[in-house]
Amino acid sequence: MAQCVQSVQEFIQDSFVPLVAALCSEEAERLTRRNNLSFAELVRPFCRLTSEVHMRDPNNQLHIIKNLKIAVNNIITHPPQPGAIRKLLHDVVSVSQPAEGLVANVITAGDYDLNISATTPWFESYRECFLQSMPASDHEFLNHYVACMLVVSSSEPDPVEQFLKLSQEQHRIQHSSEYSYPKWFIPNTLKYYVLLHDVSTGEEQRADSIYEEMKQRYGTQGCYLLKINSRVSNRGADEQIPDPWSQYLQKNTIQNQDSYEDYTVVSNKNTDHLISDGVESEIKDGLSNNFKTHPLQLDHPSGSLDSTDYMKASTSLQDSKKSNSGTPHGACLTLTDHDRIRQFIQEFTFRGLLPHIEKTIRQLNDQLISRKGLSRSLFSATKKWFSGSKVPEKSINELKNTSGLLYPPEAPELQIRKMADLCFLVQHYELAYSCYHTAKKDFLNDQAMLYAAGALEMAAVSAFLQPGAPRPYPAHYMETAIQTYRDICKNMVLAERCVLLSAEILKSQSKYSEAAALLIRLTSEDSDLRSALLLEQAAHCFINMKSPMVRKFAFHMILAGHRFSKAGQKKHALRCYCQAMQVYKGKGWSLAEDHINFTIGRQSFTLRQLDNAVSAFRHILINDSKQPPAQQGAFLREYLYVYKNATQLSPDGPLPQLPLPYINSSATRVFFGHDRRPAEGEKQAATHVSLDQEYDSESSQQWKELEEQVVSVINKGTIPSNFQPTQFCLNRYSDNSKFPLAVIEEPITVEVSFRNPLKVPLLLTDLSLLWKFQPKDFSAKHDGETKEQGTCDEDMVGTEAIAEFLINSEETKVARLKLFPHQTGELHILGVVYNLGSVQGAVSLDGLDPSIGLQTGKFVSNGLSVRGRQDLEIQGPRLNNTKEEKTSIKYGPDRRLDPIITEEMPLLEVFFINFPTGLLCGEIRKAYVEFVNVSKCPLTALKVVSKHPEFFTFGGNTAVLTPLSPSASENCSAYKTVVTDPTSVRTALLSSASSADFGVGTGGSPEVIQVPLPDAVLLPGASVQLPMWLRGPDEEGVHEINFLFYYESIKKHSKMCHRVLRHTAVICTSRSLHIRATVCRSNALGDEEGRGDNMLLFVDVENINTSETGVKEFHIVQVSSNSKHWKLQKSVNISGDKDTKLASRERAKLCFKAVRCKNSEENYTFADIVFGNEQIISSASPCADFFFQSLSSEFKRTHVQSHTHASQRAVKQTFDETVRLIQRCSEVDLNIVVLWKAYVVEDSKQLILEGQHHVALNTVGKEAFSFPQKQELPETVLLKFFRPENTPVPARPTPEQLSNLIKTSLHYPESFNHSFHQKSLCLVPVTLLLSNCSQAVVDVMIDLRHKPASSEALEIHGSFTWLGQTQYKLQLKGQEVYSLQLKACFVHTGVYNLGTPRVFAKLVDQVTLFETSQQNSMPALIIINNI
Repeated sequence: MAQCVQSVQEFIQDSFVPLVAALCSEEAERLTRRNNLSFAELVRPFCRLTSEVHMRDPNNQLHIIKNLKIAVNNIITHPPQPGAIRKLLHDVVSVSQPAEGLVANVITAGDYDLNISATTPWFESYRECFLQSMPASDHEFLNHYVACMLVVSSSEPDPVEQFLKLSQEQHRIQHSSEYSYPKWFIPNTLKYYVLLHDVSTGEEQRADSIYEEMKQRYGTQGCYLLKINSRVSNRGADEQIPDPWSQYLQKNTIQNQDSYEDYTVVSNKNTDHLISDGVESEIKDGLSNNFKTHPLQLDHPSGSLDSTDYMKASTSLQDSKKSNSGTPHGACLTLTDHDRIRQFIQEFTFRGLLPHIEKTIRQLNDQLISRKGLSRSLFSATKKWFSGSKVPEKSINELKNTSGLLYPPEAPELQIRKMADLCFLVQHYELAYSCYHTAKKDFLNDQAMLYAAGALEMAAVSAFLQPGAPRPYPAHYMETAIQTYRDICKNMVLAERCVLLSAEILKSQSKYSEAAALLIRLTSEDSDLRSALLLEQAAHCFINMKSPMVRKFAFHMILAGHRFSKAGQKKHALRCYCQAMQVYKGKGWSLAEDHINFTIGRQSFTLRQLDNAVSAFRHILINDSKQPPAQQGAFLREYLYVYKNATQLSPDGPLPQLPLPYINSSATRVFFGHDRRPAEGEKQAATHVSLDQEYDSESSQQWKELEEQVVSVINKGTIPSNFQPTQFCLNRYSDNSKFPLAVIEEPITVEVSFRNPLKVPLLLTDLSLLWKFQPKDFSAKHDGETKEQGTCDEDMVGTEAIAEFLINSEETKVARLKLFPHQTGELHILGVVYNLGSVQGAVSLDGLDPSIGLQTGKFVSNGLSVRGRQDLEIQGPRLNNTKEEKTSIKYGPDRRLDPIITEEMPLLEVFFINFPTGLLCGEIRKAYVEFVNVSKCPLTALKVVSKHPEFFTFGGNTAVLTPLSPSASENCSAYKTVVTDPTSVRTALLSSASSADFGVGTGGSPEVIQVPLPDAVLLPGASVQLPMWLRGPDEEGVHEINFLFYYESIKKHSKMCHRVLRHTAVICTSRSLHIRATVCRSNALGDEEGRGDNMLLFVDVENINTSETGVKEFHIVQVSSNSKHWKLQKSVNISGDKDTKLASRERAKLCFKAVRCKNSEENYTFADIVFGNEQIISSASPCADFFFQSLSSEFKRTHVQSHTHASQRAVKQTFDETVRLIQRCSEVDLNIVVLWKAYVVEDSKQLILEGQHHVALNTVGKEAFSFPQKQELPETVLLKFFRPENTPVPARPTPEQLSNLIKTSLHYPESFNHSFHQKSLCLVPVTLLLSNCSQAVVDVMIDLRHKPASSEALEIHGSFTWLGQTQYKLQLKGQEVYSLQLKACFVHTGVYNLGTPRVFAKLVDQVTLFETSQQNSMPALIIINNI
């Protein structure tokens, strides 16, 4: 039980006090009424004696009475109605609430920290009121009147006569049969005569003379002159006199019977049903209803709240409290008068009451002693006569219900009881216990169970109160008494008194468990208020135990709250549930939490505590509820109803925060710009960026690099410090540390991710963004004011609203909300605002998902929706850079919702016309690109940047100059062609072009390409179409090629310098041709022009296309060379066909002769060898474009490889120039372009595709490929660590390079006829041509001697010898050709190989290098014939 203000002894003593009746004349009542008090109320604050009182017991022993209190009440002749008593108790409890700001008691039990009110003043008030309002009964005398005060005013004409009348009135009330109420202790009631004198108006002499007369008539012990009203009420109003009456008057007691007599309780179906005569009535929908439902079921399980709930229960008492507190009491009394009243009570008690009680106890004692034997035996004989034989003592359970037995008033058993009660009232507990014990035996013998229970109850209390505690508290007495009252006598009022007394005693002995069991036992359906109070006290018992039982406390608090609710005590119900919630909260008992929160919400709403109600219902909805859909729907409707009421109270207040649906703030995405246009026919819009694309960090990094690349080119190689990469779509992965830039008049789309945690759909209507805007003119210096969103601000920022947005049960759904900024400035997107509602009929009973078939615009809201907001609060990334940030938890800013609106900028849209999705590797296709300026300001500096510049071209500067041939336009060829003269087939047609014309080698980045806009400006609304040639990448597969279009405004802006547009082209390439080429030195030393250097070029073409793509065959239509040093001269193919056809998996080998051309530093020489009847001009667009782009990408690849050897490169620069000359001998700079046509059958139509492959030849004798071969990955080897050498050895020319210094050639007749009969030796003249391939002077050694070889070699080749000088030493200048005449001598006919001379060469200046054997030429076979 909770702590009480009084100790248990004080509580019991004050519960049973001597009762004194007061009977006043009308005039006396009028005098006291001047103080707004009746006589009984006037004396009540002074009824406790401040000093000890002495009296003698029947054995003449002195007995001390401490702290005695008496009760003076007006005589009321009607017993209080049960309905009135219930009403009074209800009011007392409802008025007594926890004090505001009371510091709760914190109890720590295990892992619970509970705030619990330590005291329960409402329970103490109820208990006090209950004990005072108990009607007097015949089986006990504790609340019978012991004495009666007769009060008469001194101002009456004949006060003595008035006393006589009052005395007769009292006698009539006590002894007449018409009055059964009130009850009197003994027939001879003490009458005490009080003369009331009004000091301010009455004559004091007259009062004194009347008092003297009274003393002679009634004796000095039996009368008193009480002087009051010494103060005139209107004088000295400022003087503060204490008001001791208010605390008593607020405890409105049952003695104010007149205000309750005709009281009719009108209640709702949760309270006890009473009718005007106080008899309980089983109203059909009342108490009986409680057995139909679950004990904790609420009033309306899923209906809406009824705001007209039972609220009037405490109004009458509150009104009286207000009137009492507003009306001054004792206004005519001074402090002297207070002392006089106190003195009067003392005199009355000392001289009148206690002597009277002492005398009565003696008389009763004497009577009992003298009459005990006779009376006892006589009575027993009578009983025996009627009943047959003595009933043996039985246990309480076996006894019959004889509670109806009544004793006559003079029965000795009652006299014992009377004496016991008198002793108890004057604190003589030992004697009282003895008498109760005796009476108990007699009553049990007589089976008078009501009397026995009363004696047992008081015997137990007396035993407890005995000083020195000679015997333990007999709790079993109380148990028996309670059981008897409740089960046999059916008297719940007496049983309740028993429980209240016993529980308090057990609590004082720290027997909390027994006290709780006792309190719980008395809870029943007949009184919700009593059950609620007792359950609450039981809960306090559980929490006050040595080891607190927290969950039992919470459970019984819930039960108490439920019963308070049924009793109409909404505030107490709410308090109980809130206290219990502390235990259940956050422990995973979600259903219990839901029930408690729901009830708290209901009760708070009834009490108009709307904020608390909203908070409680919010908790039910935001926790992951395990409730079924129907219950969740009910919770949601309740919540909306409560919320609506709450918002109606303050319609102009700020919008409330709504708990549903959940918003995943970090998943919020912000998109700047218009939505992407869909494709129209052949027109395909640039993919750009849209909210439908997933974020890819790798791709976003690529776009950033492309943008940095183009900005760096624009700014001459540097990136400005204020450069901010363009981000169109901001999300949780993007860099949101800077304020994003948005352009005026371009929409800002915010994608908000909603999640509905409930199993019922939610309907959001009128959903829009909430924002704050601060206008700023970035061109001027002054700023505007900050504007919150409002109706008048649509001219600043337009807001788009979604009319209906349905989120199905447990669904995550995104909403895209738009803003249209109309002014420059700073925009802050704060959150979303919407009406939250539920869908009507959302829960179906047949088990089907109700959300199936609900479409936007088709569902009906149930009419209940509330407007509110949710803020978008995004936490930035955790900082982890500095030591301080690493050791603490700090988060950076996330500014994706705070865009800066900048001035007007141009806006480009790009459309691709006839853009292919599939190509053959190397295929050339012509498409068109349309550039449209959809803004209101012109754009310029349009560029496109891509990581794959070799994929496309807009054509070089020569594109405009080359005429289109008629046949080319007929065949829709992408190439520039001219019809060839038939005689020129297989011989080279020459042209030249500068790489600068095609944007290569100008020092800029090859990836950044200027778009050739006419006049370099695109005006507002203008559009321009440009041709674009595409070449399928050399590698088969799916290629994603990123284009970034860069453009600027004519005007320079402070915030935004440029804009970009992205496009990703996806091209699927399939295999076409694979080409390998090798170049080797020709044996012939001179060409037609008589010049030295010429080479043979072998081109191996393989059709690696698989037949699935529908390609029938490939035709090689032209082979072109482009180089600064070499050119193709003619084809040496033997085939008679004009062109080479290759079906699937076929190969062909072509052979060409290449010669050195005049060196040109700028221009490349293009040589076309045509196999058809049309020459494709390889030096014009697009052929040359793709050639130059492949050249630059090849250069880039080799450059990257060489870049890794930076340290070696530094040393190479120190090489001797001659070493470089040696290396150059074996280098060749020749590029081959193979142009082809493919015949494709598609949908029974034949298409002609065309394309080109490039092969770059760098080294003599080394095979080159059109597509780099994939290198085999080396096997996994152990990791080796080595220290790099600090001084790298200068690289020497390789032996292979050194062996290519001199080219040799033998000139001789192929066959020689000689008559060996005539002359045995055959001499043949042979010319050895030596050609210096390098630019340096070379020392040459020629050795004609045969190598010592095996005999087999001699047999095979035959033996011949050189005659004359067999070793020569020559010196050849750069590029010099030297002729040496030799003679070969043969002795037999046969075939001989003349290629035996060995040639050694070294550079003249190089001492360190030995002569290196030069590569031998082809075998030189000669046939010697005999004639």
